[in-house]
Amino acid sequence: VMLTNNIGYHLMVHQAMIPRNLKPVPYICGSRMLSGYKPKRNVKDSYKILELEEGCSLDDIRNSYRSLAKKYHPDSGSATADSEAFMKVEEAYRVVLSDVTTKKKSNENNEEEEDQFKPKAPQHRHYLSFEGVGFGTPSQREKQYMQFRVDRATEQVLEYRKQRLESQYAGTDLMKAKDVRESKKVKITQAVERLVEDLIQESMAKGDFDNLSGKGKPLQKFSDCPHINPMTHNLNRILIDNGYQPEWILLQKEIRETIERLRKNIVASRSQLGGPMTPYRQKQWSRICEQFIEDIRKLNKRIDNFNLVVPILSRQMVHFSADKEIVRAQKTYEALMENREASNSDTKENEVENVKRFGWKSSLFKWLNL
Repeated sequence: VMLTNNIGYHLMVHQAMIPRNLKPVPYICGSRMLSGYKPKRNVKDSYKILELEEGCSLDDIRNSYRSLAKKYHPDSGSATADSEAFMKVEEAYRVVLSDVTTKKKSNENNEEEEDQFKPKAPQHRHYLSFEGVGFGTPSQREKQYMQFRVDRATEQVLEYRKQRLESQYAGTDLMKAKDVRESKKVKITQAVERLVEDLIQESMAKGDFDNLSGKGKPLQKFSDCPHINPMTHNLNRILIDNGYQPEWILLQKEIRETIERLRKNIVASRSQLGGPMTPYRQKQWSRICEQFIEDIRKLNKRIDNFNLVVPILSRQMVHFSADKEIVRAQKTYEALMENREASNSDTKENEVENVKRFGWKSSLFKWLNL
């Protein structure tokens, strides 16, 4: 600053010594410019005079001007002092400063205009988070992304429900025939129930239920368990006493009767074939076994239905194995054959003993029969 002030002071002294017919040289006091000065040089030439390039900073411009002022100032006392060169440097300095200030203002105005449109324009970082959804500040974009996720989840739920309904109604055409049969069964059962109800009402009107032995008496309570509803227990007792049986009991009875019948049939078939097994009898036995395996498969399906209906887990049944049942039938047949052989040997021994004891009598009886 002291150096600049010195240069300004000497410049004022130098102007006072210049004749009046010459133009006055503008001077700088510090870094302030005189008002009313109009630059006449080109901007590019001014940058060349200051030995600078366009786009440089203000510090570079000031440093260059100071170094050139020391070099060309008439009162500097240096060998390169030149008043005309100093005036050119000063004029170039003013032109460059005005150019830099105008560019700076224009850039600020452009930045303000860009800031107005920045929230609306998608940026590259938007696509690196929140799946590229939304615009604005991160908090605004997060809210928009949460709403987007809610909308997407709603659409997925609606699509899933639509597909499930379509799959349900796709099989309705295939089930129409079965529904018709079921409706016929329902109509028949309803007709039978109405008929039974009419008969009961007719009997009550005639007085057939007036002379019952237990009329007017309370139902006998025989269940001491506090966890069982007495009404339900009494109803079950009445149904059981009158021959009613639940579905799973009937299915269990049917399964047991079926397996016993199949076992007897296969043992009887093996007994009919006899032994030893010839190739023809072996083919017959293989056919019987195939039919037995098919019957066991159908029986296992009934067991599956029974297991779905039975209310107690301990009462569920296990599938029957066709191979084990065939082996069991073979062993039963062998045991029967051994018993027959043993009984036949016993009868022969008894006949021999009788002949030894009553030989002449038996021969006499035979002769009489003849």
